[in-house]
Amino acid sequence: MIFFFGVIMLFIGGTAAFLYLIFSEYSGVRNIWLLVCGAPVGVILFVFIAIFTLYTRFGRPMEQIVNAIDSIAEGNLSVRVPDDDSPQFHELIKRFNKMVGELERAEQQRRNLTADIAHELRTPLHIIQGNLEGILDGVYQPTSEHINNTLDETKLLARLVNDLQTLSLAETGQLPLHPTRFLLADLLADLASSFSSQAAAQNVDLKTNISNPDQLLTADYDRLNQVLSNLVSNALRHTPAGGIISIETESTSGEKGSVRIKVKDSGEGIPSEDLPFIFDRFWRGDKSRSGRAHSGLGLAIAKQLVQAHGGEIQVSSELNKGTVFTIEIPDAPLTL
Repeated sequence: MIFFFGVIMLFIGGTAAFLYLIFSEYSGVRNIWLLVCGAPVGVILFVFIAIFTLYTRFGRPMEQIVNAIDSIAEGNLSVRVPDDDSPQFHELIKRFNKMVGELERAEQQRRNLTADIAHELRTPLHIIQGNLEGILDGVYQPTSEHINNTLDETKLLARLVNDLQTLSLAETGQLPLHPTRFLLADLLADLASSFSSQAAAQNVDLKTNISNPDQLLTADYDRLNQVLSNLVSNALRHTPAGGIISIETESTSGEKGSVRIKVKDSGEGIPSEDLPFIFDRFWRGDKSRSGRAHSGLGLAIAKQLVQAHGGEIQVSSELNKGTVFTIEIPDAPLTL
């Protein structure tokens, strides 16, 4: 393009100089012909500067965006478009880079999920394989103990697969919910009854505190019970003997009423650096513990189930002072 404009400028400039020499003997019109012959050169210079400016302000950013799109199509999600200060493209480039960043994060999560699933499946499969091979080789006797151990591992696999299916359906918005109108006090009573024996065995005081005994809520009873059961189960695992776990409810004010449920414990707490990750799949705070009795998907499922109800779940914690999970569910009919 530069070569093309250069040739045109040389041609026009040469023509203008030739005409100027021809008419220069007419001194009275010399300045006029100088203007007439030099005008094309000025016009071309103006056009060239205008095109260069337009390319710099519009063409180059668009070219960079198109090149970035081509790179993304080839699988390179690390590409970013250099920031541009022009008002026309600054916001576009900012949002484009944010979108690519989210795509890169999602891809990394997908890869991590594949690795985590493989890791979680490997141990029970090895145990099942080892037990069966030991029995076939005569190393182990087919006693009830070995058979029950193998059965426990198959149950662990089944639970992991079911959790993964529930999480996948919830994340894609395909998990069916069956909302009903029920008393929140009934839900908490069932929850306390389910965990009262385990809490007593651990010498943990499990309490409920309902601000309004007549509080009604429209939600999927079983799914909400699943969320709260997971939170109470986690609290029992991390609360020492003599500790307290309380389940509290309160109504919130606003244009659309909602119900807030808090699960508090006086346990060991969660380090601040771990708080942003506790709802991630297969996350475990203590990396030294295998935690094989649990899939590591409970909190991830809880978050998705709460969001499926149009609600939010948050956590706050201090080391050696306890943890508080707060769930807020809108008290409105679900649109399914």
